[in-house]
Amino acid sequence: MRTKTKWSPGPGVKVLGVALTDDDSWVVSAAGPAFGVCPDCGRRSRNRHGWLTRSLQDLPVQGRTVTVKLRLSRWRCAYQKCERQTFTDRLSAVASPYERRTRRVAEIVGLLGHSAGRRPAERLMRRLGLPVSDDTILRHLKRHAAGNRPISSRIIGIDDWSWRRSWRYGTMIVDLERREVLDILQDRSVASTAQWLKRHPSVEIVNRDRCGLYAQAAREGAPQARQVADRFHLLQNLRIAIEEQMSLSGRATGRALRPDKDNEPYADTTHRRRARHAHRQSRQVVFDAVHALRKEGLPCSEIARRTGYGRRSIAKWLTFDAPPARRRAALKPTSPLYFEAFLAECWTDGNRCGRHLFHDIQARGYTGSFSNLERLLAKWRRAEKVDQDSAALASVNDHQFARDAVPIRDPETGHLISPVVAAALCVKPRAALTASQARKVDALKRVSPDFALMRSLGMRFRGLFRSGDSSRLGIWIDEAVNSGLVAIARFARVLRRDIDAVHNAIELPWSNGQAEGQINRLKTIKRAMYGRAGPELLRARMLPPQPTARPHKLMVWNGPPKRHRRCLLW
Repeated sequence: MRTKTKWSPGPGVKVLGVALTDDDSWVVSAAGPAFGVCPDCGRRSRNRHGWLTRSLQDLPVQGRTVTVKLRLSRWRCAYQKCERQTFTDRLSAVASPYERRTRRVAEIVGLLGHSAGRRPAERLMRRLGLPVSDDTILRHLKRHAAGNRPISSRIIGIDDWSWRRSWRYGTMIVDLERREVLDILQDRSVASTAQWLKRHPSVEIVNRDRCGLYAQAAREGAPQARQVADRFHLLQNLRIAIEEQMSLSGRATGRALRPDKDNEPYADTTHRRRARHAHRQSRQVVFDAVHALRKEGLPCSEIARRTGYGRRSIAKWLTFDAPPARRRAALKPTSPLYFEAFLAECWTDGNRCGRHLFHDIQARGYTGSFSNLERLLAKWRRAEKVDQDSAALASVNDHQFARDAVPIRDPETGHLISPVVAAALCVKPRAALTASQARKVDALKRVSPDFALMRSLGMRFRGLFRSGDSSRLGIWIDEAVNSGLVAIARFARVLRRDIDAVHNAIELPWSNGQAEGQINRLKTIKRAMYGRAGPELLRARMLPPQPTARPHKLMVWNGPPKRHRRCLLW
């Protein structure tokens, strides 16, 4: 009957009849082929040994569920030399062995579970006429994710992601050619990343951020691969260095600082003391201006408009006679400062071995890491090396620097320009600036020669990536080191440690933007599952549902588009 052939779930299946049951569902009666093929010797057999019936869920019809009652035969193998005596029909094109649904339904279950998750996929499948439990969807996801995936990637990107921010991190590995996730590692360590790279010797290029951990892992696991530093992180690190340098003339913010007595055990460097002193001085200037405007009878809203600060901050400052100091947060056993008295006593007695102190405070309830303790001890060691005369001289220089520093104001509003805004403008090309931003840049260059020098260095640094010529990188590093700017010189010296990866970042077109986008997708999935996703399920939903047969078409790098020749946009 021709109409019944449309109900066939796949090739090799003969439809015997179609019936509508009392519960408004369709039942398709079908039978397998009239002969069997032995899977070992490949000979045909018509000697039937028995029967079995499989119930398979198929695609719905008119919103009603469809169940296929498939009758299969068990055959005897007539070849005497064959080790297999009996075998069953295996219709791989229709359903996998021991499955309760056809392949086309299983594919829909996998796709919806991969994209929507357990509960949303269950609700959607029920609405489509394919009732499947959330446990089945979860089991299907994990089973297919655990299968071996052939990986022959040449160009990969590595980046970290957080299970819990500032607490525990994992590692994501992305194929930059196919634009898909290759694997999710549960931790962020050299050993696990290097082990993964050793299992995949086809890797030729490793694109990473400037984390030394992944650089060491690439050297150990893939010594044949070229490492590429991410261009975005290079420019971001330069912007942070410019912001730190501009902070020496004041932060122009209302953010409070802790008292100097709370910073005594840390013995910060000279430029950090300068930044703190300038911040405190600029904050005092803002505080005095707010009180002066209040004495003139202006309301809080008008003071906020003139100064550029929030109305709530203005109302809070008016209740104090002096700028309030920031209070230290309550210490917890995760911080070594929680055991500061005990550590200071051991330090005075001569017990200065980090591992010994670590075990001692662990016995007293310390739950933090050894590296956190080492950072505190390193500051104590530096404090002992500081000579009293040099410290006094540094204090005099700090005050002299603070007197020479001139706060820079916006020519339109008269508000102080914060170092964050100045650093962002310093690395932005002139063609991409708005009219208001261009006036701020001109005001900064007139008042601050250091800003003019940093903008020149920043534009030249961007120009290196735009030109693709890495031969001038060494000249730029030398000029930055000899510029006399502490933060810029430190950034340039760090570049020398990773000079090969920076050269490759200039010459090669690959960036880690695809990995950053996949991490954003991971965050969305993790939060949609309310933080209850374990590593197995998270990996199952991040990996592609089916491996890509071939990579996407790659574009040949011919430099930035014509409309962006004047400003490099990655």
